[in-house]
Amino acid sequence: MDKSSKQQDGPVAGGGVSRRDFLKVGGAAGVAALAVTDTASAGGTSLAGKKMAMVLDLQRCTGCGGCVIACKSENNIQTGVTWCKAVSKTVGKFPNVGFDYYTTMCNHCKNAPCVRACPTGAMHKADGGITAHDPEKCIGCKTCKAMCPYDVISINKAETHGFWRRNKALLDGCTSSPREVAEKVKANVIPYYNKDKERLHADAGLRHKGIPEKCTFCDHRLRDGKLPFCVTSCPAKARIVGDLNDPSSEVRRLLGRYASWRLKEHLGTEPRVFYIRSFNPGTYKATRGRV
Repeated sequence: MDKSSKQQDGPVAGGGVSRRDFLKVGGAAGVAALAVTDTASAGGTSLAGKKMAMVLDLQRCTGCGGCVIACKSENNIQTGVTWCKAVSKTVGKFPNVGFDYYTTMCNHCKNAPCVRACPTGAMHKADGGITAHDPEKCIGCKTCKAMCPYDVISINKAETHGFWRRNKALLDGCTSSPREVAEKVKANVIPYYNKDKERLHADAGLRHKGIPEKCTFCDHRLRDGKLPFCVTSCPAKARIVGDLNDPSSEVRRLLGRYASWRLKEHLGTEPRVFYIRSFNPGTYKATRGRV
C-alpha cells in the first residue's frame, strides 16, 4: 500500500490540516488521553480484567434495524459501509417456510484469527477482551479481512466520506455544497463527527483509505461507563452487554438460563457475541446490561 494512502487526502473541512499534521499536533494530547481513559481514577471505567460480551435476544428483536442506524451515527460510518449487519433469509421448503433474521458485527473472539494473522500487531486484543485496531500500526495488507470468518471487517478502497468533500452544490447559487455545510458547522470533514472517539486514537472518528474498520463495541463509551450505542438505541432491549467475569452480570444470568449459540462455533474462535431464544416463551425482566 502506498504510504500516502494512509494519510488524509486533501484538506480537512474547517481545519485545513492533513491527517498527518493533525496527528503531529494531537500526538502528545492523544498519549495523555490514553493514560487517562484507561483508568477508573479519572472518572472513567477501567476495562482491565473484564471480559465484555453481548447477548442478542432473538425473541425480543423486531428486525427494525435501529442498531444498524445507531452504529452508523455513533461511529461516523460512511455511506455503503456497515459495522452492524442485518442478516435475513428464508428457511424450509414450501409450504413450511420460515424467515430468519439476526444481526452480527465483530464477534470480539477470544481466539481472534484477525489478531493472530496481523503482521504488525495493529489488530490486537485490548482491555475487556475487545478486538481493537491501531490504524497507526496498520500497513493495509488486508490480512485481517482475509482471515475473519465472519466477514465483518471492511477495507476502504478509495478516499472516504467523498460526499462531504464535494464542492458542487445541488443548485448553484441556491444551496450550499456538502463541503460548505461541514465547514459552516466547524466539523472535521463530516458534519456529524463524533469527537468522543478521539480519546483512544487521534482522528479516530474518520475512516481512511486503505485502513480496515469494524465494530469496536463502542469502547470509547464503555470507558465512560456507558453501554454501546446500538444497545441503548434498541427499542426492544434485545441487546444486552456485560462482563462474563462478573457472576452477577445480566449476560451471565441470561446465558445460564437460556441455551445460547454463536456464529461458527466449530472454528474454535470463541466469539463473545451470543444469541438466545427465538420463539422461546420464557420471560425475564428486560435489561440492557451494564459495564
